[in-house]
Amino acid sequence: MVFWESDTKDTAPPPRRAQAPTSPERDILERLAFESLREQRRSRRWGIFFKSLFALYLISLLFVFKSDGVSPPTGAHTALVDVDGIIAVQGDANADRVVGGLRAAFEARGAKGVILRINSPGGSPVQSSYINQEILRLRSRHPEKPVYAVVTDICASGGYYVAAAADKIYANESSIVGSIGVLMNGFGFVETLEKLGVERRLMTAGKFKGMLDPFSPLDPQMQQHAQMLLDGVHEEFINAVKSGRGDRLAQDEKIFSGLIWTGREAKELGLIDDFGSPGYVAREIIGEKKIVDYTPQEDLFQKFADRIGVAIAKTIRLEALVDRLEMR
Repeated sequence: MVFWESDTKDTAPPPRRAQAPTSPERDILERLAFESLREQRRSRRWGIFFKSLFALYLISLLFVFKSDGVSPPTGAHTALVDVDGIIAVQGDANADRVVGGLRAAFEARGAKGVILRINSPGGSPVQSSYINQEILRLRSRHPEKPVYAVVTDICASGGYYVAAAADKIYANESSIVGSIGVLMNGFGFVETLEKLGVERRLMTAGKFKGMLDPFSPLDPQMQQHAQMLLDGVHEEFINAVKSGRGDRLAQDEKIFSGLIWTGREAKELGLIDDFGSPGYVAREIIGEKKIVDYTPQEDLFQKFADRIGVAIAKTIRLEALVDRLEMR
């Protein structure tokens, strides 16, 4: 017998797929899902509302109880003003803040002397000059109140510009003092751009308006002009130091070279008068061990309000982002 092989093979029937929900079922599921999303959004919005309301309540309480000023201290004491950090317009040691503290300290009836506690690497020559000049003015108006600069960790550059206006300067043997100089720095990326095949297109009105542009070659005339500016500011700095320190300075030109020294070396060069802490100066030099800090303090009310505002803004941005994600 001959058996013929069939060209077709027996195959198992495909598995039955689950039936899709009927239209009414699908509508119900969709409505439930969207209603759940809407409820979540409403909950978040109400949460933001109540948090904002609570924040406004706290701010109102702070506003009600915020004091417009601190009662002046009674009795004899030593006034203290801090110059802490970089001396800059936006820094904690800006001229307005330091000068405000100095004026309050000199005008305080019970203050027998003023300590300017300095811990600064320097900063703006203009801000430093403002403070220096104000110290000299206050000294002339209140000759009965001596002012002593006391260096803690560092008193360099603009920090020393400020200290030079004091009657005397005290420091620790390990303090860093000096850096009587001026700098202007930057970077040059000319060759880097050439290697990357990037063309610099700088348009100016004024021949030297693009002075010291980091993407352009250094122009000798611009460099000469910049050096003239630096030398001029340096000369003002030197004059302020010489005027403040007088013949106490050693006859050594390296003093004005921009170098820094330890407190012990600074004393040998005449940059400081002696060693001592704020407590020592108050107790042994001024004669009033009670110290009252006249440094203007940060407005806690404004600081709290700023932080609340930032927190609310972040929450609202997060809410908007979540909404966008859910709509996709």
